[in-house]
Amino acid sequence: MQVLVISNVWVEPNSSAAGERMLQILTLFLANGYRITYASTASESEYAYNLESLGITIVTVAINDDGFDRFVKALSPQIVLFDRFMVEEQFGWRISEFCPKAIRILDTEDLHCLRKARHQALKEKRAFNVDDLISDVAKREIASIYRSDLTLIISSYEMELLSNFFKIPDTLLYYLPFLIDSMDTNFIPFKERRHFVSIGNFLHPPNWDAVCILKEKIWPLIRKELPEAQLYIYGAYPSPKVWQLHAEKDGFIIKGRAHTASGVLKNARVLLAPLRFGAGLKGKFIDSMLYGTPSVTTTIGAEAMHDSLPWSGCIEDDFFAFAKAAIHLYQDEKHWTISQKNGEVIIRTHFQKSNFTQPFITTIEDCYRNLKEHRLSNFTGQLLQHHTMQSTKYMSRWIALKNK
Repeated sequence: MQVLVISNVWVEPNSSAAGERMLQILTLFLANGYRITYASTASESEYAYNLESLGITIVTVAINDDGFDRFVKALSPQIVLFDRFMVEEQFGWRISEFCPKAIRILDTEDLHCLRKARHQALKEKRAFNVDDLISDVAKREIASIYRSDLTLIISSYEMELLSNFFKIPDTLLYYLPFLIDSMDTNFIPFKERRHFVSIGNFLHPPNWDAVCILKEKIWPLIRKELPEAQLYIYGAYPSPKVWQLHAEKDGFIIKGRAHTASGVLKNARVLLAPLRFGAGLKGKFIDSMLYGTPSVTTTIGAEAMHDSLPWSGCIEDDFFAFAKAAIHLYQDEKHWTISQKNGEVIIRTHFQKSNFTQPFITTIEDCYRNLKEHRLSNFTGQLLQHHTMQSTKYMSRWIALKNK
């Protein structure tokens, strides 16, 4: 089967968890004998993964361009995967018109409406509640889910939210978390590790907010008790405002892009991630558990990652409690070792690739074989496809004509 992936970025697994997630999905398709074409609207990126080395065809496409219609009609894919709802908005109607028999899959990465609603509540200095979800972004994202034949959801919390709050039928949603092949538990021991670390793409607002909180609220408390300790801040795409936080005398060290997550995490003793808003799953914790580095984070940071299992470190939302937990974890070898073991259990219980691969492929192929019946049971999706996409279609046609 031919898979077409459409995205507005290139795959950068060393820049973001979203990049690693996409690479996992691509390799899953390849392992099952699917042919893949990856089409992106983005310009070239020096940090992009070499997809061609895996046998994937890469293509640059443009929005509001009728040339895409000829391209996709010639390719004639059986499966089309949209990377985030904005891409489905741009290209969904074209796929529907020129590849009507292709199964349309949306990969949300995370629920944008949830992340933005939590961010807005934080800006307004109040608690988030589910009513905040009713926004223009939510209307766009939920409409995109209905227009798609299947939507991949990375977080069990978001699965529940979509089912219980937005009342989306279970037949349209598919839970697919991070997929981990294997785990090497030959970790560097406690006594050979030093210092704290923070890692996360600086272009992602929750990560930037967490760095600011570390700088202003949490690190001064830790540094006061551990004057020899240092905090190394890693992340892709650091801007001048990020570099301005560098303060060697305070042990607050901005390092910028990490070549690999393993190189950053395997020698650190504790990962700090005071995430105050966000959605989806946090790739930094998958990496920290894979390399045996316990973490201190918040309720939102650990959301949907460990179910009822003990966390690989500590979960605290109060700044003072967060700092106190970090100091204790850094100094107490017994607590640290137990936390490391907790991470192993979490990975093996919730993220083992072998538990998800075959059910995912089976679901896709069943959906493809029964696509007519599947769509007949989703009248809301047909309605949105007709009305919303007609308006998008003619606006896009108008822009394409104007550009000529």
